[in-house]
Amino acid sequence: MNTTVALGLAVGAVVVLLAAVALRLADRLGLPSLLLYLAIGVVLGESGLGVQFEDYSLAQTLGVAALLVILAEGGLTTRWADVRRAIGPGLSLATVGVVVSIGVTAAVSVGLLGWEWGFALLVAAVISSTDAAAVFATLRRLPLPRRLAASLETESGLNDAPVILLVVVLSDVLTGGASGPWWQVPVVVVVELVGGAALGLAVGFGGAELLRRVALPLAGFYPLATMALCVLAFAGASLLHASGFVAVYLCGLVLGNVTLPHRSASIGFAEGMASLAQIGLFVMLGLLVSPARLPEAVGPALVVGGALLLLARPLSVMASLVWFRFPPRQQVFIAWAGLRGAVPIVVATFPLTAQVPGATTIFDTVFVLVVVFTLVQGWSLPWVARRLGIAAPVAPREIQVEAAPLEELDAELMQMTVPAGSKLHGVYLPELRLPEDAAVVLIVRHGRSFVPDETTRLMRGDQALLVSARRSRPEAERRLRAVSRAGRLAMWRGESGRPDDAD
Repeated sequence: MNTTVALGLAVGAVVVLLAAVALRLADRLGLPSLLLYLAIGVVLGESGLGVQFEDYSLAQTLGVAALLVILAEGGLTTRWADVRRAIGPGLSLATVGVVVSIGVTAAVSVGLLGWEWGFALLVAAVISSTDAAAVFATLRRLPLPRRLAASLETESGLNDAPVILLVVVLSDVLTGGASGPWWQVPVVVVVELVGGAALGLAVGFGGAELLRRVALPLAGFYPLATMALCVLAFAGASLLHASGFVAVYLCGLVLGNVTLPHRSASIGFAEGMASLAQIGLFVMLGLLVSPARLPEAVGPALVVGGALLLLARPLSVMASLVWFRFPPRQQVFIAWAGLRGAVPIVVATFPLTAQVPGATTIFDTVFVLVVVFTLVQGWSLPWVARRLGIAAPVAPREIQVEAAPLEELDAELMQMTVPAGSKLHGVYLPELRLPEDAAVVLIVRHGRSFVPDETTRLMRGDQALLVSARRSRPEAERRLRAVSRAGRLAMWRGESGRPDDAD
């Protein structure tokens, strides 16, 4: 094997292992792990171990690919019941909020830093997008009201598309390549968003139907096929000049909320891929920066970041949520939780590749801003949630049922674990009222396996294996979910067991 290739593989493996250790260290220190990944990149870079990486075009391509994986995982792990309640606020934050944020931030930059309006608008556009990786990684560890958390997640999943388009248009204006009237920009934004949404939903539902009907030869193909569908949605939308970011997020959302074989394995694979993408993305961005230039960017970064955090973001949240009846305390938290991460740094490579005058200043300013304000916001979010009194009680984890097809028998093999807080605890097997062609055939309790009978009761922590005729599997899964939520009297309490009925 080529020595350079072998060395590259060794460095990559060491970086991943270091990132795993950094994640553990970040949890102990209460720091956002993404900042430690950036630090690894800086240490490896020109001012550390001397690794040279200055290919902004390649960095942009790799950054977009990493964001694709992160958004796919975000969609796959988001519950439709939460999104349904938050689609309005999230979409408003991703559109109206972006416009207000750009305008206010640019105005402050012009007034305090003396920038030209075009340059100030470009900088404001670059930093206006919240980061999906930072939002998903941080908010899902906090016991927040579901509508609030889902609104922030939906915003981070949808606001990349309009922001990137605005950055491209403004870069063209500053380099003299723009043409056409100004009103074409909002029209193109709407068309791209709608087109990306339509294609993402089509690929998601079509792919789900395909995976349900085709029994793949190996279980490991299902996670690969699921991720491939998300990539197909992104690529198809991009080829049709629609929003690939919206398409991949909605495709993942559909696939994560329908009944699929080996669904849990597919989601676990996506989570691993997203973690790897985050590590690679932040390490690469750390390699890309030149630490010697950063001191000059500290002043502008603090001014622009302060304007965004203390003025532009609160005003954009107020303008976006005025019709959605969010309590004032939740609006304050949403304003503070507009996390910036890898997305603004990746977007800052667009002016560099377009050779916009002052693009290096934009990149350095955005890098410093992201580091400083991710540290401030990421560390303080739990404290802010407690001070505002919006932390929600920790709800029992939703029961997960993993299914695998038995093609020759026209049957399904299902596996479930009784989670802590589930009302399946103490329920006798006959009280599950499973379809007549479905049965619990094996239980593993405290490491011991046994075949249950009618006198067996499910206990917290049990792992159960079920077999069902294929036509009855959805009904069996709904019944298990209903009893898990409402107990043995679930039917009398009106609990149907559908995913959308969860609180």
